[in-house]
Amino acid sequence: GVTDVYSTFVAFVALNKNAGTAQCWGSSNSGGACSGIDFAGVTDVYSGIAFLAWNKNNGTAQCWGASRRGGDCSDVDFAGVTDVYSTWNAFLALNRNEGRGQCWGYPIWGGVCNDVDFTGVTDIYRNSHVFIALDKNTGTGQCWGRTESGSDCSGIVFDGVTQVYSNYGAFVAWNGNTGKAQCWGISDQGGDCSHIDFTGVTDVYSADGTAFVALNKNNGTAQCWGDS
Repeated sequence: GVTDVYSTFVAFVALNKNAGTAQCWGSSNSGGACSGIDFAGVTDVYSGIAFLAWNKNNGTAQCWGASRRGGDCSDVDFAGVTDVYSTWNAFLALNRNEGRGQCWGYPIWGGVCNDVDFTGVTDIYRNSHVFIALDKNTGTGQCWGRTESGSDCSGIVFDGVTQVYSNYGAFVAWNGNTGKAQCWGISDQGGDCSHIDFTGVTDVYSADGTAFVALNKNNGTAQCWGDS
């Protein structure tokens, strides 16, 4: 009867949505123990180093696992929340209709977003330690979290960006219309793409680890950068 399986680094959740039950195993500190969680009506589960079980229909959520990494969401108001996102160490509950976001978890790795204006945000991107709130209509982006992994995006021009890609410690902001890209974050994990020619690139791919690939399907060539 299991309908979905979710994981942190060292724990799993096997969810039966139809029965409203779940089984958890692995490290109890990272979500492997969930005997106190009511899975009836849960529509989605999110994970980092902690788990979040969300009932989108009634606007409630339960968190468990590492409390400092997002496993405690008792102070979060999920009423009206439209989307939930996670890094490894933090969560973001976004209300697109009201332009309001709530963050919790490890403060310097994305768990604090009090200074972020979520009005008009069209897309949220993240890597292991950083969130990006992008408004494609105005061409503005806001980043927060771990500095080394890309939370300082003050030098990035988001105007015209069509897609943002991420891996463990870096981002690529790509303008598919002009064939230009900007990279930032940890340089040897893909945060430096100054030597890459994005002319004619049709697709960009990222590994969960520390590298990117820019592919030109039309001429069958690819360029790779990051940690070899």
